[in-house]
Amino acid sequence: MKSAHEIVSDYLKGLHSCLEEITEKDITEIVDIIMKAYAKGRKIVFMGNGGSATTASHFARDISIGTAVEGKPRLRAISLADNVAIITSLANDIDYNAIFKEQLVGQLDEGDVVIGISASGNSPNVLEAVKYARNAGAVTVGFIGFGGGKLKGLVDKSIVLSSRDYGHVEDTHLVLDHIFTCLLKEKITGG
Repeated sequence: MKSAHEIVSDYLKGLHSCLEEITEKDITEIVDIIMKAYAKGRKIVFMGNGGSATTASHFARDISIGTAVEGKPRLRAISLADNVAIITSLANDIDYNAIFKEQLVGQLDEGDVVIGISASGNSPNVLEAVKYARNAGAVTVGFIGFGGGKLKGLVDKSIVLSSRDYGHVEDTHLVLDHIFTCLLKEKITGG
């Protein structure tokens, strides 16, 4: 049985390893994608399951509210994980794998950015939505763990962590949320 010290130490080491995998280049390339969409009045759409669903909500809030600059238009961001009535009706009436894709139908504009957040990179409902988004002319981004899974090969740009620990991956995705919020607010302020 591990001691509390070992558990804490091991967890922090794993989290540190994830943070070391993040590159400034990957972050700035995704910031540029979002800023191009912002300049054209396009929206940023987030989605994920479980802990990644709460990260999608957190991202949408921070990107739309946390980047607000007086006198400038706001970034338009939404999370597809937020409407329980829509999600449960789609899961019940169509299929759980359609819960994100069906929310994009009729709502997605060419040039919008669709961001899938998945620890495993293999969530079928995220994969289906990303495929739809690409065909609809959206730019697709993945925040992924576990080495990338299937999602890595479907998106235009991704940040991939090698960790197979859900906690480490989800924690790192929240760190990315706050980094993106800071960088985007700076660009909006200066732009």
